[in-house]
Amino acid sequence: MKRIILEKRYSFLKTLGVSLIFLSLLLSGPITAWSKQAQIADSIVTNNQDHLLVYFFTKGCFTPEMNKAIQNGIPTTFTFLIELYKPRSLWPNKRIASLKLHHTVKYDSLRDEYSIQLSERGNQTFVIKEFSKAQEMMADVSNIQLIPLQALERNNQYQLRIKAELNKVRLPLYLHYILFFVSLWDFETDWYQVDFIY
Repeated sequence: MKRIILEKRYSFLKTLGVSLIFLSLLLSGPITAWSKQAQIADSIVTNNQDHLLVYFFTKGCFTPEMNKAIQNGIPTTFTFLIELYKPRSLWPNKRIASLKLHHTVKYDSLRDEYSIQLSERGNQTFVIKEFSKAQEMMADVSNIQLIPLQALERNNQYQLRIKAELNKVRLPLYLHYILFFVSLWDFETDWYQVDFIY
């Protein structure tokens, strides 16, 4: 009798241990993949007659899990943080401008099209048929007027910092138990830094 109880306990503990290992791998997989791959790249800091302009692209920001969720109609939002600092030697750097942008994609399976909403374009919605083009629009940030040139001093050094975040996906309550892992999508890239003299 004792032996049967011990075997059942051992079997239960073994199953529990394997389940916990599998669960931890499942939960850590997408987070690690996104945070290691996603990065800000191809940045350009320039100006027009009136404003400092910023351009950049986010590489490696779509994982297979995210692509699958988007194809299932789950809205996905990237948030881009852009900050401009004036370096100071004896004091902390002074932030002189900051901007937060949102890019949201949602797939409509009935129409077989993707709706992309860009906050920097007044939340205008663009309808795209190809997923690759939708991904490109989500990752690309172009022609952002960060600060008027009159707020900058000539021949001074400045520091631009950029970060991309994948917002936590919010699902209806009845879907949480099916797609609980999606709520863990709350990642961010490292800060990308550009030093320049205006």
